Amino acid sequence: MRVIAGRARSLQLKTPQGPGTRPTTDRIKETLFNMIQWDISGCIFVDLFAGSGGIGIEALSRGASHAYFVENDREAISCIQENLSFTKFSNNATLLKQDVFTAIPMIHEKEADFVFIDPPYQAGDEEKVFELLAAAPYVTENTLLILEAEKDKELDFLTGQGYQIVKEKKYKTNKHVFIKRA
Repeated sequence: MRVIAGRARSLQLKTPQGPGTRPTTDRIKETLFNMIQWDISGCIFVDLFAGSGGIGIEALSRGASHAYFVENDREAISCIQENLSFTKFSNNATLLKQDVFTAIPMIHEKEADFVFIDPPYQAGDEEKVFELLAAAPYVTENTLLILEAEKDKELDFLTGQGYQIVKEKKYKTNKHVFIKRA
């Protein structure tokens, strides 16, 4: 896995070994960032279930002013730390080494521009994550929430929590769902 574009372009990132994480492929990451690239410069980016940190690091490489990485797996945390150091983005990053559900209320920003959510597919954490994000003061009507999920994942609960789906991009086995407050 590598950084696709920006200041850290082409740098190889470390990824945790084993089935615990599922890094977003370079092709899917490039497609995602091509869709949001005009809003990245100077943004606040939150990467929940960060894994290797590849998504948040891509945002920093493309000009995000600060990124939050939330991860509780030891090996993944080590990868994020090494990747941030290697890409020289440590000063623009906050690594919250804890459970996503505990970390969401601990982020203190006036407004996050992007929140990227990539939970383990079979865990069923999406509804609880969006419930917590609905109460987070930094998730405003301007914040774009991006969920990476299985291609056939039902998200009916979003409407009841005050969200609307603004766009969906499907790939072979998964999708990115772009969500805003209704």
